[in-house]
Amino acid sequence: MDWYFIFPTISTGFIALSAVLVAVGWALIIKGKREAHKKTMIAAAIAAILFFIIYMSRTIFIGNTSWGGPEDLEVYYRVFLIFHIVLASVAAVFGITTLVLGFKEKYAKHRKWGKITSLIWFATAITGITVYVLLYLLYPGGHTRPVWEVIFGL
Repeated sequence: MDWYFIFPTISTGFIALSAVLVAVGWALIIKGKREAHKKTMIAAAIAAILFFIIYMSRTIFIGNTSWGGPEDLEVYYRVFLIFHIVLASVAAVFGITTLVLGFKEKYAKHRKWGKITSLIWFATAITGITVYVLLYLLYPGGHTRPVWEVIFGL
């Protein structure tokens, strides 16, 4: 297993972990276990942040993996990828907002935002895992050069 495969595997693992923790946190709050809910949701946020750090580090220093599947599926993959990226961006904004509302103890708004945020996050995790499966398991693609090499011409 090489670095091109290890980083995406680890980062995708963090996304899956964050989604599982969000589900557990949701179950805990339904049971009225506020402190356990808070700790679990913080752990979910940390898992998501770790994903982001690994993803951005890989993008900057190693590059992104290009589509390696059949040409006739590429347009569908790209549309799906764009949908995932938009969804992930929305989920990040909703997630931060929901966390801030919780920390500020604005529980009525936190509850409303939390339901929507959780659903968006589950969809983001599912589409992210699907992108991973497509790029690294079903149709392994080529690797681009690191962003810093392109910028500085190294």
